[in-house]
Amino acid sequence: MGDHTVKAYDEELQYIGRKIAEMGGIAEQMLVDAMDALSRFDADLARRTVAADSRLDVLQREIEEKSVLTIARRQPMAVDLRQLMAAIHIAADLERVGDMAKNIAKRSLKIVEDPRAPRAVVGLKRMSELAAAQLKDVLDAYARLDIERVKLVWKRDAEIDALEDIVFRDLLTFMMEDPRNISFCTHLLFCSKNIERIGDHATNIAETIHYLVTGQSLPLDRPRGGEDGGGPVIVTK
Repeated sequence: MGDHTVKAYDEELQYIGRKIAEMGGIAEQMLVDAMDALSRFDADLARRTVAADSRLDVLQREIEEKSVLTIARRQPMAVDLRQLMAAIHIAADLERVGDMAKNIAKRSLKIVEDPRAPRAVVGLKRMSELAAAQLKDVLDAYARLDIERVKLVWKRDAEIDALEDIVFRDLLTFMMEDPRNISFCTHLLFCSKNIERIGDHATNIAETIHYLVTGQSLPLDRPRGGEDGGGPVIVTK
């Protein structure tokens, strides 16, 4: 975005941008740490991940308050107003990403170390890698206002959805093979849903950036991987 006549206004926007970047870095690390804690039965890392969420909450409130105050003081219009509204929406999505990662970390604390668990976590790790890549790409797109990368993130949401279906079936198979698997597999099913929701929040951010840059919304119906393996189908999120 171009510079403004009032230097203080640019400084306010830059400050908000830095806080968004800080939130993004924390959210990305929380997802990585939550999955490491889950796969390695690392209770200390899980607790640190849970504790990190409070910083995201503080930053989200700070961004919202600063953006609202800037809107009231500067009365921006057009792209300037979209930039501030985008910051509010992106901060809210990143705060929810932190909540999802925190939930995964909490689940890991409930799963006792079991030699059967690593086999069940393989699909979840692949899901989390895709979600982490989506999150990184969309944050890079925001920093550069890269509309082409935004579109790629939006389209790739279907990959995580399709993989969630596979993980769901795998975990059900583990539970049917041995009733002793039911407890930890149930926790992993919730983890799978949390990862899928992180992917959705990354896609939300992509849609926000698209509107910020173009002034136009992406379609409400997102591509989703079909359970029958027949390619993407369209569902309303």
